[in-house]
Amino acid sequence: MQLSVLDWSIIIAFFVLSLLIGLLVSKRAGSGVQEFFLSGRNMPWWLLGISMVATTFSADTPNLVTDIVRTNGVSGNWVWWAFLLTGMLTVFVYAKLWRRSEVLTDLEFYELRYSGKGAALLRGFRALYLGVFFNIMIMAGVSLAAIKIGSVLLGLEPWQTLLIASAVTVAYSSLGGLKGVIITDFFQFALAMIATFWAAGVIVDLPQVGGLQNLLSHASVAPKLDFIPSLSSKELFFTVFLIPIAVQWWSVWYPGAEPGGGGYIAQRMLSAKDEKNAIWATLLFNFMHYAIRPWPWILVALASIVVFPNLDSLAAAFPNIDPSLIGNDLAYPAMMSFLPAGLLGLLVASLVAAFMSTISTHLNWGSSYVVHDFYHRFIDPQASDQKLVAVGRWTTVLLMIFSGIIALLLSNALQAFSILLQIGAGTGLLFILRWFWYRINVYSEITAMVVSFVIALYLQIIHPALGFAPVATIDQLLWGVGLTTLSWVLVTLWTPAEDQQTLVAFYQKIQPGGPGWKKVLQRAAQEGVTVDTTKKPWDVPTGILCMLFGTAAVYCLLFAAGSLVYGDYGRMGILLALTVVSTAGLFYFWRRLKATAH
Repeated sequence: MQLSVLDWSIIIAFFVLSLLIGLLVSKRAGSGVQEFFLSGRNMPWWLLGISMVATTFSADTPNLVTDIVRTNGVSGNWVWWAFLLTGMLTVFVYAKLWRRSEVLTDLEFYELRYSGKGAALLRGFRALYLGVFFNIMIMAGVSLAAIKIGSVLLGLEPWQTLLIASAVTVAYSSLGGLKGVIITDFFQFALAMIATFWAAGVIVDLPQVGGLQNLLSHASVAPKLDFIPSLSSKELFFTVFLIPIAVQWWSVWYPGAEPGGGGYIAQRMLSAKDEKNAIWATLLFNFMHYAIRPWPWILVALASIVVFPNLDSLAAAFPNIDPSLIGNDLAYPAMMSFLPAGLLGLLVASLVAAFMSTISTHLNWGSSYVVHDFYHRFIDPQASDQKLVAVGRWTTVLLMIFSGIIALLLSNALQAFSILLQIGAGTGLLFILRWFWYRINVYSEITAMVVSFVIALYLQIIHPALGFAPVATIDQLLWGVGLTTLSWVLVTLWTPAEDQQTLVAFYQKIQPGGPGWKKVLQRAAQEGVTVDTTKKPWDVPTGILCMLFGTAAVYCLLFAAGSLVYGDYGRMGILLALTVVSTAGLFYFWRRLKATAH
């Protein structure tokens, strides 16, 4: 299809503005690593919260949601909705702990919590494992979505799409550092939300769809509207709802939804002005990410079922697209091809914005690991700030190149999502408990990392290569969680805790509190070491109550919005009432939580 002059003008203006922001903040960003990677630790909560939301709205997110809805219906989204529990736990328990740590990256935590060469080795290895390998896989999935969007809407070859979109992203990310990323995220998110809601409204009213009522009553759409899978389909109920809500959220490490916080979410919390701003930023992120954004994508996905009922219809509509790119996730950009001039340009710009906001964050986050936790820690400890910033900028370029190469080898967004979930299966509980149980040590972390990776490698690659029938995705997850968790718990119990001096120093700085540190404090008292245990009292039980009420409020608001879309006003009223009650409960216990702080 052809974009109009207006469409191209909107897209070009967006690119120019993004580059301009990077140039305006480049001088300050280049003044030191604190500025380049943490914006000087002086960012307000509202800007950080929007930046988190913009980052999680990547170019592959609407494609992923479309793939899920077309495959398993609306309720299939529980595979990511369940991570709200993780997010709320981070808000009310871990955000303040991360801010107290005052580390530059979350990997620096390892040498704060653990001791000796093992801690240093783990930090250095994780810097490359997460900052390079894992990060490249994430960006490859996002780049794959950009390739499909470019193929459908612009008729571009995969390499052309990556070259155009990546060049601008790398430019402003390497110039402006985290501050440039965060400021650009703000206007990118505003553009993306306006275009997404507007486009959904236009698509539902297409003649092929026939309006909202016709869409919801369509024979192929009506069975896919449940918020929760019906018990009549036990396998679907078990795989897309029960396992995610009961097991996945606390057991799986996934970027943006790390149990205990971490990754670029931790980076945003560490760049906040103070603990209060870190908490408010993560709370805003979770409300916007789960309660506000999903329904426009879901509506477009449902409309795509009417217009493109199967993959053959998609292939027939776009005969010039590489057959390897034809999948359910292609339906989202395919539906965008029906938009009128102007709105199409705005939507393409918003999808480019989504791509750029996610990629820019991962480039800055990944380079922070490579520079601070590997290069500066092990290669050149005496490097100046200017040299470290230069290394960070070159790392940004290389990460983008390698992620583009991997993107050309993937076939769909859900494939990349499943691979990353499996690699992180079983590590989540460790990340939750390591703040509150002194017995967890460096060997626990190494065991969890190695076992989860080996299990994922075997189930994803070796098992099918040996001629065995592929293991179902949900069974892979359960095997990964079970074996990995059992392995690291046993290793924890069989190996000694970290040395007393390290544990006391960690407790004194972070003040996590709780029964898991009782023996450390008792031993410190016996040795005549004074540890202040009143500075930050134990408030995790109250934090968990806040987490539960906050989670209930967001879910009720999410499904109240869905009920409004479905025209079920009675259910909407009940859910809105439950939202108010849950929010009241949240603020009641949150006041108690803040009252315990000194």
